[in-house]
Amino acid sequence: METRKKEMKYSLPHILWVWMIALLLCVSGCAMVGPDFTRPETEVKQEWVEAKDERVKETQPKYKNWWKVFDDPVLDRLIQTAYEQNLPLRIAGVRVFEARALLGIAVGEFYPQAQQGLGALTYNRWSGSSPMATLAESAARNPDLSFWQANIGVGASWELDFWGKFRRAIQSADANFLSSIAAYDDALVTLTADVARTYVIIRTLEERLKIAHENLVTQKESLRIARARFEAGATGERDVQQALSLLNSTEAKIPLIERGIRKAQYALSVLLGMPPSSLSEQLRECREIPRAPLEVAVGIPAELLRRRPDIRNAELQAASQSALIGVAKADLYPSFSLTGAFSFLSSDAGTSNLTDLFLWKNRAVTFGPSFKWNFFNYGQITNSVRVQDARLQALLLNYQDTVLRAQREVEDGLVEFLKAQERMKLLQKSVDAARRSAELALTQYREGDTDYTTVLIAQQALLNEEDRLAGSQGDVPEGLISVYRALGGGWEIREGNEFIPPEIKEAMESRTNWGRLLSPGKVRPEKREKQKTLVRTPDW
Repeated sequence: METRKKEMKYSLPHILWVWMIALLLCVSGCAMVGPDFTRPETEVKQEWVEAKDERVKETQPKYKNWWKVFDDPVLDRLIQTAYEQNLPLRIAGVRVFEARALLGIAVGEFYPQAQQGLGALTYNRWSGSSPMATLAESAARNPDLSFWQANIGVGASWELDFWGKFRRAIQSADANFLSSIAAYDDALVTLTADVARTYVIIRTLEERLKIAHENLVTQKESLRIARARFEAGATGERDVQQALSLLNSTEAKIPLIERGIRKAQYALSVLLGMPPSSLSEQLRECREIPRAPLEVAVGIPAELLRRRPDIRNAELQAASQSALIGVAKADLYPSFSLTGAFSFLSSDAGTSNLTDLFLWKNRAVTFGPSFKWNFFNYGQITNSVRVQDARLQALLLNYQDTVLRAQREVEDGLVEFLKAQERMKLLQKSVDAARRSAELALTQYREGDTDYTTVLIAQQALLNEEDRLAGSQGDVPEGLISVYRALGGGWEIREGNEFIPPEIKEAMESRTNWGRLLSPGKVRPEKREKQKTLVRTPDW
């Protein structure tokens, strides 16, 4: 009988270990509750509306440095500076590492959730009326009701991922991490387009300012002629006043244009990560409006699904939310845990001695499985699952809407680019005619063949047409910028580079132990997308 008891005594821990290993193997092969994410269907056109125009090519465009088509070294330097110094872009870069750290938290939750070192030294005194004091009094005439107790040990608790709750959380955090990279890329697309567009606006306003000054020269000459004819008695004072009115009106346009230039320069300064300034040093070269090519390559609409970062971001946000349904749904089922503790405990009560803490006989061990099931939750868990599902549906619709808006933005950019070219050609003809008309009117007035009203109308028309032409010349590159922005071009310049500059990385490392998470390999999306395993090593 004694031998049998010993066999049972020593076989029980072995049975528990075998049970635990078998349970872990079972858990690793368990299916996860909740839906597996699939990209929602969305309507994508076969070709662009403007594809029939010979200026629109469906060949693969060069997205990486699309601004190179303007052949403007100043613009090239401005975009490079903005990429290196723009503060909102740096914020987006830091959020990539935030998302990466959150992924590390989710991965760590897959492993034993609680591991603690425990220790205490406590003074205890029983009440004289307590059951323990009564028992002690029955055993001894003068029981000792006070004693010191010491214990030290370790404990652990591991909720097993039986229903895939923690693996779904890793899926969600992984998609959220990739979403943060897509958000960074989208910020970079916006930044390059904003820098280019602001630069075009500045050059267009400079051209308009140049035109205003050139017309001032002509109008001053007209005023001189009008005064000379008035003083000679050939005409009345009205001609002088009309000439003076036109001259003052043109001069009044100059402060408005200069105001626009300054505001655009200040906006560009902020995009470059600099305090507002005139940027005279950066803008002193190439004072012409950037010239855009007459043709543009746009590829096919289906390429937008992988090209545009905001579309990828919308898809990844939906994928992250889809996994959260499984996290919420797992609470509908019982959770299984393994808990254990090992400690030494001693006291000075009775014949015990507090210094005997580490004697082997004073060890205390607890180990075993447990489960918890919130089966009576009054619909709270079920409604939590419904909340997550509703949020997923909203994100799926947002993805479809993002795809539709992306196609519209490309079409808008193409229309703007193509029609600006046509308008510019017509305005050039109008300017040529207005210039000739102004020359003839001034000649006829000088010779006395017409009144000054004819000169006034002709010179006003010339100024207006030249100003409109300058604006149209800026509309062409702005339209092309809109096309490339809508196609999602420009984010590739960060490939091979880090998301944050060295000085920010050094500052973060000086404050916090980031381990290896700030290394490029830990935030390289190309590798993360290929990694399909759900069981990963923790990020220590």
